[in-house]
Amino acid sequence: MDKLKAMTLLVSTAETHGFSETGRRFGMSTASVSRRISELEEHLGVVLLHRSTRNLVLTEAGQAYVREAEEILAAVSRAEAGVIALQDSPNGLLRVHSRTMFGLSLLAPLQAEFAEKYRDLTVELHLSERPARLREDGFDVDFRIAPPQESGLMRKRMFQSERILVASPDYLDEAPPIRRPRDLAEHRCLVYWLGADPPYWRFRKNQRVEELGIPSNFFSNNGQALLEAARGGHGLALLDDYTVAGDIRSGRLRRVLSDYQVTNTTFEGGVFATFLETSQMPAKLRVYLDFISDSLPRHMGRVP
Repeated sequence: MDKLKAMTLLVSTAETHGFSETGRRFGMSTASVSRRISELEEHLGVVLLHRSTRNLVLTEAGQAYVREAEEILAAVSRAEAGVIALQDSPNGLLRVHSRTMFGLSLLAPLQAEFAEKYRDLTVELHLSERPARLREDGFDVDFRIAPPQESGLMRKRMFQSERILVASPDYLDEAPPIRRPRDLAEHRCLVYWLGADPPYWRFRKNQRVEELGIPSNFFSNNGQALLEAARGGHGLALLDDYTVAGDIRSGRLRRVLSDYQVTNTTFEGGVFATFLETSQMPAKLRVYLDFISDSLPRHMGRVP
């Protein structure tokens, strides 16, 4: 039995004092309306209506039930209106999770402009190195450097990026020259920690891929820490292009082995917006992703 439907029919019948007018309201026969209310009475174990050939009158129990039903139906209507408003108007709270470097380099600097444009929308930005659990942790979107593997998730590729090797001028001026990947054996490398396995970097040139174990005296699971170490002259770091573009333009860092593609995972780099699969994307998420996508070209500053 559809309780909400039966409740709606009872409230309407109480207003119209008849099954026939309620039937016309909802496109149902008089017999169908009567049967639905009888099923509700049987379910509750009480008589809600006194029936006669001339009119219908609520019993004492029926009057009490209709009062409660009217409040419930009003609450349902408010809930539906609220959901529709969320779809049509960007407002409320948007919970965003991102990899640390992407969040610091691009999302955080864009926030002031976004907040000025969408004043009724509050953004809550969380940064970490692990993918967020969207359902369990209640996030609306997670910015990842790899496509989602979980079922029930959708993705939008925000842009394509590449990882590059960088070091400070002071370090490179005093260290042995680097002309090919194998020369890194004589250098200090700043490595992103991916687990207990020995670190390796992969180099690709002219479709030929070379994989090398990498010597290191510093590991971190945080790209910002590796960037600061590279700026301080402590060695070579493998970082995303958008995180070091400003340092390269200013001369604070130099690119190394620029004629090679380099990675510690896959050569198909990029950032993916990951969100729950729904029939219609909420307005607050739609305008945020559109804003970030439109604004990124102005703020990224590709490596020269």
